[in-house]
Amino acid sequence: MKHAGKAMQSAVKLLTLAVVILGVLAVGLRLVGVPLGWTLGAVLGPFVLFAVFTLYFFRDPTAKVPSGRGLVVAPAHGKVDIIDEIDEPAVMGGRCRRVSIFLSVFDVHVQQAPVSGRVMLVQHNPGKFLNALKAESATENENVLIGYDATEPGKGRIGMRLLAGLIARRIIPWVKPGDEVAKGERVSLIQFGSRVDIYLPLAASVEVKMGQRVVGGETIVSRWEA
Repeated sequence: MKHAGKAMQSAVKLLTLAVVILGVLAVGLRLVGVPLGWTLGAVLGPFVLFAVFTLYFFRDPTAKVPSGRGLVVAPAHGKVDIIDEIDEPAVMGGRCRRVSIFLSVFDVHVQQAPVSGRVMLVQHNPGKFLNALKAESATENENVLIGYDATEPGKGRIGMRLLAGLIARRIIPWVKPGDEVAKGERVSLIQFGSRVDIYLPLAASVEVKMGQRVVGGETIVSRWEA
């Protein structure tokens, strides 16, 4: 599948940077006379812990996309904590339904396309880095908005907004305008705890509940046939 392995590439980059930083630290400790055993303990212990957490964080399971008519799938792994209606002009052109998913640092942080279709917009919006647990982070934090011209389940537009958080400060979209995507396909990565919103037409039903945990590319969040 497209973009498989890209999350692990990001993990390798972080681990490589960690090796360089800890290597410099080890050399510095030895230069000031710290015994070799203490130096190895000061360097290897933190690196092993960081490596284990990094590899766990950047895990990237393949979604088992459900089959059926009119299904919109969750764009992210996490817990639903906002279901409402808002105005979203850039993609939806006005009033729409919103389902917001909070991702803790223990959730998978690869995102999936909620529908099949063509990417019409990838827009970076600067902003704050509020704790993603706060509801206001959904409107005030730095984010990337991705818009889709859906071909399935219905013809129309669907949006998803990738939001940075207090710790998550890097959003990496893997798609660009004009790309064709399949439902459940990997489309982006947010590094460390964050939030993902999905914008749905008012005609679409919402199939998830507040507090429900969802699986990206698998959980049905909406039924919509335009």
